[in-house]
Amino acid sequence: GALLIGVARPVAAEYTFFLAIPVMFGASLLKIVKFGFHFSAMEATILFVGMLSAFFVSVFVIRFFMGYIRKHSFRIFGYYRIVLGILVLLYFAFVG
Repeated sequence: GALLIGVARPVAAEYTFFLAIPVMFGASLLKIVKFGFHFSAMEATILFVGMLSAFFVSVFVIRFFMGYIRKHSFRIFGYYRIVLGILVLLYFAFVG
């Protein structure tokens, strides 16, 4: 939608990433509350290491993606979504 009203590709992508932050934080908090805040030391360590590694991987991927978006269009992602959608439909039509 943002591209249709003239927003630049990098700005639209950055907005999408920023919009995802509270959603992911809220979903994570909901899972932790549902779990009951009862973690052993080992579970807390694993949770912390997982969050830390997810953070660093996401920073790397976002930097790569933003560099890609500055030089290329979203066309390849459109094709990807169409192909993935067809595969999902075929899966549910024949397997699910």
